[in-house]
Amino acid sequence: MYNLGIDLGGTNIAVGVVNEKNEIVGRGKKKTNSPRPAEAIADDIAAACFMALEDAGLSLEDINSAGIGAPGSINPETGVIATSNNLHFDNVPMVEYVSSRLGGIKCYIENDANAAAYGEFMAGAGKGTNDFITITLGTGVGCGIIIGGKLFTGSNYAGGELGHTVMVCDGEQCTCGRKGCWETYASATALIRQTKAAMEQNLDSIMWELTEGSIDRVSGRTSFDAMRRGDAAGKAVVEQYARYVACGITNVVNIFQPDVLCIGGGISHEGETLIAPIREYNESQRYSKNVEKQTEIRAAELANDAGIIGAACLYNLN
Repeated sequence: MYNLGIDLGGTNIAVGVVNEKNEIVGRGKKKTNSPRPAEAIADDIAAACFMALEDAGLSLEDINSAGIGAPGSINPETGVIATSNNLHFDNVPMVEYVSSRLGGIKCYIENDANAAAYGEFMAGAGKGTNDFITITLGTGVGCGIIIGGKLFTGSNYAGGELGHTVMVCDGEQCTCGRKGCWETYASATALIRQTKAAMEQNLDSIMWELTEGSIDRVSGRTSFDAMRRGDAAGKAVVEQYARYVACGITNVVNIFQPDVLCIGGGISHEGETLIAPIREYNESQRYSKNVEKQTEIRAAELANDAGIIGAACLYNLN
């Protein structure tokens, strides 16, 4: 049995044909080219699906279902993307659009962060667990929560926005309208902002060399690369950033106590350089100090494939 997994992003549409072992055996890709009409994007979703089928040497007759992971507020029961700022969508019946272009096959949809978390749960860092949480450090702080093997999305499918829990009352302005959200301190965007501020205060920092003298060339890796070369300013940025991430993660652990919490996003590629101090902070700060079983904190394993695999597996939840 094969299923199609569709990762609909603001930049790219990535599709995979996923087999029963949750392995991707064929791929297709198109540019999203948003903003444009939703039906035009649905046309390219279908085109990417047929590319993936051709790559796998399969046809639609071999496919059990298609699943879509998309950014924004999603209603999986109706198949409607209620709102998506990244795609400039309001009340788009995307399941209907995609299913009709794929011969009427059964189609499912979920928020992209939830789909990625489900992918890690099925085939990555959360495989074999019962309660599992993924935190993704990207443009924002994404989150997917799985309790008892089921995605937790709240009574209105909008639950689990842990990046928008406040860490500092009246702190940094967040794009959501609140101030002091965890996202404003722990996202990759926040790390870049923190790195730039440190460079402006430390004109002798090696970070200037790493960015060829241009503050506009700062990335999420800049401070980490500087730290590895013994730069004090880079080290200070990394240590403070890790504490921001760890503080929020300890909050999450205290609330949910999952079997495993995994950290994804580009910054997670730093591996133990980032994960080890987060574990150390959590071990000293968590409420469950004297409990025998503790949450294990890991790096995500599937990278960009998590969303595809998770979307392809959505039929399990329905």
